[in-house]
Amino acid sequence: MAAPTHTTVPVTPAPVDNVPAYRTDLDGLRGIAITLVACFHIWFGRVSGGVDVFLVLSGYFFIGSLLRHAIHSQAPHVAFRDTVNPWPRLKRLLRRLLPALFTVLIAVAVLTVIIIPQTRWVSIGRELVASALYYQNWHLALNSQDYLAASSANSPLQHIWSMSVQGQFFLVTLLVALAFAAVIKVAARLIAPLAEPRVIKALVGAAVLAVAAVSFYWAHMRMGVNQQFNYFDTLSRLWEPLAGGLLAIWLPSWRVPRWVRTIAAVVALALIITCGWWIDGVDSYPGPWALVPVGSTLLIIWAGATALERPRPGVDEPQALPPVNRMLASRWPVWLGTIAYSLYLWHWPLLIFYLTWRGKDHASVLEGVVLLTVSIGLAWLTKRYIEDPLRGGGRAAPARGRRDGHAPWLTYTSVVTSILVVATVVTGVGIKLWDRHVSTMVVDTKNLDPRLYPGGRALLNAAPVPALDPQPSPLMVTQDFPETSTDGFMSNFEDPDIHVGVYGDPNATKTVALIGGSHAEMWISALNLIGQRNHFKVTTYLKMGCPMSTELVPKQNGVPYPQCHDWVQRVTKKVIADKPDAVFTNSTRPRDYDPGDWVPPTYTPIFDDFIAAGIEVFGIRDTPWPKNAEGLIDTPTCLANGGTATSCATRRDVALAPEDPALALEATRPTFHALDLSDGVCDAQLCPAIVGNIIVYKDWHHLSATYVRSLADELGRQMAVAAPWTGPPGP
Repeated sequence: MAAPTHTTVPVTPAPVDNVPAYRTDLDGLRGIAITLVACFHIWFGRVSGGVDVFLVLSGYFFIGSLLRHAIHSQAPHVAFRDTVNPWPRLKRLLRRLLPALFTVLIAVAVLTVIIIPQTRWVSIGRELVASALYYQNWHLALNSQDYLAASSANSPLQHIWSMSVQGQFFLVTLLVALAFAAVIKVAARLIAPLAEPRVIKALVGAAVLAVAAVSFYWAHMRMGVNQQFNYFDTLSRLWEPLAGGLLAIWLPSWRVPRWVRTIAAVVALALIITCGWWIDGVDSYPGPWALVPVGSTLLIIWAGATALERPRPGVDEPQALPPVNRMLASRWPVWLGTIAYSLYLWHWPLLIFYLTWRGKDHASVLEGVVLLTVSIGLAWLTKRYIEDPLRGGGRAAPARGRRDGHAPWLTYTSVVTSILVVATVVTGVGIKLWDRHVSTMVVDTKNLDPRLYPGGRALLNAAPVPALDPQPSPLMVTQDFPETSTDGFMSNFEDPDIHVGVYGDPNATKTVALIGGSHAEMWISALNLIGQRNHFKVTTYLKMGCPMSTELVPKQNGVPYPQCHDWVQRVTKKVIADKPDAVFTNSTRPRDYDPGDWVPPTYTPIFDDFIAAGIEVFGIRDTPWPKNAEGLIDTPTCLANGGTATSCATRRDVALAPEDPALALEATRPTFHALDLSDGVCDAQLCPAIVGNIIVYKDWHHLSATYVRSLADELGRQMAVAAPWTGPPGP
C-alpha cells in the first residue's frame, strides 16, 4: 500500500487538468483498510482484502495525476523537456515512500540480529535487499512463501510484497505516461486534435482497459497453474490499480440520486469489511474473487464524488456526501488513514519478532491488542518525525546561528536523512559481509572421532555419547551438503539435463546407480564411503524435488512441476541403457495428512522397469520429516533458538508406519531389496534433533551429510545382506 496522496476527483465539471479537491473520505477508507489488514494478520491468519483496497486507491490517484500531466503538457508554453522529465514526480514518490520504508527496514535488521537465530540471517538479509529495491514480491514468488500464516517461522518482511508491486507499478506507469505525453506532443504538430483532452482521455482509457483485461485474464488463468506464484505476480496484480485508474479516467458524470449512491456505499463498505471471512484470499486473489474488494472500493470512490449531482442550495459539500462517505471522512478513520502507510510497514514485523521472541505461533487477544497499540504508536512517530519532515521540507534544529542573519547549517531533515543514509549503508554492508561469511563456510567433519561423535551408532549400536557440543553447529549444518550438490551433479528445478557423477571406486566393475531427488541424493555421503571400502562404483542421476515416479503431473510444494515427469522418463531410459548392477532410490514418502509413510503407487512401475531390465533395486525408506502439532520443523533454527534434541524432535509414530511399507514389494519381487535406516534416526518413541553429538537434519527434512556418514556402516551391512556382491556385511 502507498502513503496518503493529496488528490481526488473533480468537484465540478471543470477541465480535467484542474487540480481536484481533497477527498478525506478516501483517507478514511485507507484507515478502515489498514485496520482490517492488521487485525486479520494479528488474530485471524487470513487475508482481509485491505491490500486490494490500497492497490485500487493507488491506481486511482496516480493514473489520474498522470492523465492531468499528459493533458497539461500539451499546452504550448510547456517545454518538451518538462513533458518527458520524470525527476519531479519520481522525487516526490521517493520522498513519500522511502523514509518510512528504510526506517522500518533498518529496525528489522537490528531486531533480526537481536531476536532471530543466525540460521535465518541470510534469508532475511536477502529479503531486506529485495524490499529496499522493490522486488520483494518476486523474491517471495520464487521462494513460494506462504502468505497465509503468521508464525515465528515467517519472514518479518513478507508483507512488503505489496509495496514492491506498487513501486513497480508507479515506475513503469510513470515512464509509459511520460513517453505517451511526449509522443502526443510531437504528433499533435501534424494532427492537432490529438492534443485535445477528450482524445487523450480516450486513448489513455483504451490502453489502460486493454492492459487491465490482459492482467485480469492472466491472474485468472494462473490460479490453476501456480497460485503461490500468482499471488505475488506483478502482472497478475496489475489490473487492480488499473481498475482505479480507469475510474479516474472515466468517472461517470451523469446525475445519480444520492439515495442510490448511499445504498451502493453501504453495500460496498459491508463487502470490504466482511470479504476476508468468506473469501480465501490466498487461494483466490488476485483472480475473479478480488473483484469484491476492488469493485467495492470503486463504488465508494464513485459514491463520494459529489460532482455527480447538483449541489442543493444551502447544503455544504460534506453534507452532500452519502452517510458512509461522511463516516469515512470523520476524525478517527481519517487519522488512521494518514498513518496507514507506516502502520502497514510496522505491524507485521512487530508481530513476527514478538512470536519469535516468545516461541509462539499465534498471538492471544491481549497480546494482539498490545502489538496493535505499539504498531499504531510507532506509525504515528514515524509519520510525525520521519515521513512529514522529509516529505515537506526542513525544520531548523535548535541552533545558535541566526544572530548573524545566516540560516542554520544544520536542519532537522538533514540530520534525519544523514542518519537514514548511514544506517542504510551500514545495514547493506553488514548483509553483504554476513552473506559472504556464510557462503564461504566449509563444513569439515569427515574426520570426526566416532568415539566422541558416534551419531547414528548411538542408536544402532548403543555407542556411548560423551557430553560435547554437537557438530556441525546449528549455523554450519545448514551448509552440510552432500558431495553431489557441491560437485554440481544435482540438476536444479529448471535444468533439463542429466548430470552423471561418479563416486565410490571409479575403477570397479560393479556399479550402483543413485537416482531420484534430494532425498535420494543425501545418501551419497554414505554410498561413497561404502563404495570405496567395498569396491563398487556409484553413479548419480539426480534432480531437485524429483523422486522416481510415473506421476503425469508431479508437484513441488503444491505447484505443477512438469519438468520432473520428462526428466524421470529420460533418466529411466538412460539408466537402463547404462546397465548398472543395481539402482538405489527412495521407496516411500510421508503421508500428507495422516501419520506414517507409504509407497506411492506411482513408484512401483519404475521399480518394475528396472527389474525387467535385469537391474536390482535398493529401495531406501525415506527418513522422517521433522514435524510437530504446529507443522514442519526447521531443525537448525529450532536448535539455534534454544531448542534441545528432545524439544525439536518428532514423534516416531507420527512420522513412520510401524514397519517399512516397502517390505510388501520385497515379498513379491526377489530383486527388490527394502532398506530401512529408521532405527538409526529414531528411538522407540522419538526422532531426536541431535543423536550421538551430531545434528541430524540440515534443514526442514534433509539429513546432514555428517549424520549420513555415521549411518554408513549400517547401510553397508543391510546392502551386503541383500546383495552380497556389494561387500562384506560390516566395516
